[in-house]
Amino acid sequence: MTDWLPPYADFLGIHRVAGADEPRITMAYADNVQGRPGFVHGGVIGGLLEMACYEALIVQLGEDRPKIKPINVAIDFLRGGLMQDTFAVATIQRIGKRIANAQAIAWQDDRDRPIATARMHFLLDR
Repeated sequence: MTDWLPPYADFLGIHRVAGADEPRITMAYADNVQGRPGFVHGGVIGGLLEMACYEALIVQLGEDRPKIKPINVAIDFLRGGLMQDTFAVATIQRIGKRIANAQAIAWQDDRDRPIATARMHFLLDR
């Protein structure tokens, strides 16, 4: 269960990677994430990247965090995601008084060969 993320994360089968040295998430391949035959749907990859940004921000802000609202997201698709598990991790670039900025990458076999990247901005409703 991903009580730390929206229900969409549960639908996609997104989970934390236990024991990772960073807030990393994974999405196991399943039929409900398939796009064109043999590939993960681009919208699902975008959703995974968005959830990685949420996870990183939630971890960084801690328990007494303000309400987090997405402002925008920009995704760069670098190569097709194949029918296998996909991983994502995000880093927080800046947390200001009202805005937070995050960057995320998604990969499958090799972290040095990402399938997509994202930049996301959040409103911190304090």
